Amino acid sequence: MDVKDIAVPFVAWAVCGSLKFVVNFIRAGGSIAEARRLIGYGGFPSTHTAVLSSAVFFAGFTLGFDTPVFTLGLGTLVILVMDAHGLRQKVGVQAKAINELRRAVGIEGAPLRERMGHAWHEIGGGLAVGLAVGYIASWL
Repeated sequence: MDVKDIAVPFVAWAVCGSLKFVVNFIRAGGSIAEARRLIGYGGFPSTHTAVLSSAVFFAGFTLGFDTPVFTLGLGTLVILVMDAHGLRQKVGVQAKAINELRRAVGIEGAPLRERMGHAWHEIGGGLAVGLAVGYIASWL
């Protein structure tokens, strides 16, 4: 095992986090505080997808796309993508409904985080980051 094997997902995490901050900074009209607030369980690109896909693609590029390691990673990646798009988005919808109910009946306290899950383009962005990091790392 090489240090690179362990470093690839962390590099993808750092690249994705930096991109997500830049995107949120632009969306927030140049407000650093608002850009930080927007970072969380959602947004473009998907950090979860980038981290796992970087390891999966790195394994594919270095070990082969016809290996059990790649197949296992791909299966795990598909589950993660389904979760990011399906279940976690529904959790965000539920949080929004609960927050509205809390406001309607006057319950105070910190609201639940409503921004959860990812749209397909956000997942695609995470896959692109993971693919790029995995590919570049395989050539280093």
